[in-house]
Amino acid sequence: MPPMGMASTSLLAPTSFAPAAVAATARRSFFSHRPTSSLPAVRLRLTRTSSLVASASASPPRSLDALIFDCDGVILESEHLHRQAYNDAFAHFGVRCPPAADADTPLYWDEAFYDDLQNRIGGGKPKMRWYFGENGWPTSKILETAPSSDEDREKLVDVIQDWKTERYKAIIKSGTVEPRPGVLRLMDEVKGAGIKLAVCSAATKSSVVLCLENLLGLERFNGLDCFLAGDDVKMKKPDPSIYITAAKKLGLESKNCLVVEDSVIGLQAAKGAGMSCIITYTPSTANQDFKDAIATYPDLSNVRLEDLKLLLQESLVTG
Repeated sequence: MPPMGMASTSLLAPTSFAPAAVAATARRSFFSHRPTSSLPAVRLRLTRTSSLVASASASPPRSLDALIFDCDGVILESEHLHRQAYNDAFAHFGVRCPPAADADTPLYWDEAFYDDLQNRIGGGKPKMRWYFGENGWPTSKILETAPSSDEDREKLVDVIQDWKTERYKAIIKSGTVEPRPGVLRLMDEVKGAGIKLAVCSAATKSSVVLCLENLLGLERFNGLDCFLAGDDVKMKKPDPSIYITAAKKLGLESKNCLVVEDSVIGLQAAKGAGMSCIITYTPSTANQDFKDAIATYPDLSNVRLEDLKLLLQESLVTG
């Protein structure tokens, strides 16, 4: 399997909202994977507020009207679950790529490779199309021979993806998966403040629905003001279509929406839609370059709604 070779970049902490001393402390916090709450909360807020007061006459305030969550990697750490489901699907259908098409061992995506792949290409079907295009279309139990026509190739990808989705659902239903720290508390805080709440995921709708129903609970899921999945748009992230569509459905200006993402792919989609974005990275995305995010956190456990409101206002001042 050829290496994909994506260069790692240093993870930078957001410095636009704090002076040099605070920024240096924040960088140490992020590099050691400690939440920004290791900084005194009052100190951060006073610093941000003073900046806003100084700039108030120059720019109108930007209000936080909607908080939009990605699902995989943000609401739950799911990379290893998706990888398991893909490998189970490859084994189930006996998927074998050249030159190992006649070997006994089916295709297997290891952890390092899948981390690289999922941080480059959004959506399950695009991942497989890319991989088979690069490594040769496989033999399998689905077709008698390796597919050569576009129609047969789409059939192969569709069948594998459908089985993988059902396998992923079974893993979620097992009850062993929990939301990432701080997600439910922040969602409740947002809804309680009358701010709109949305989820936009590039994954298959049926699998996202199952995740949200199980992890958020039916009341929170049904209370979402907007929910979009990969099936709802033609182009996957990093294309901004899903966030542009969300803004239209919410009836809001993009500049007043804040996105929570975990990867550069999602960050690019949010920025392309004209939205500010914060990052809650995972172990597989921690070394990506998040310089365009307005803040970067290891998780949401110490992130409060008031922090996000101030960050969004400052993004207008400094952007």
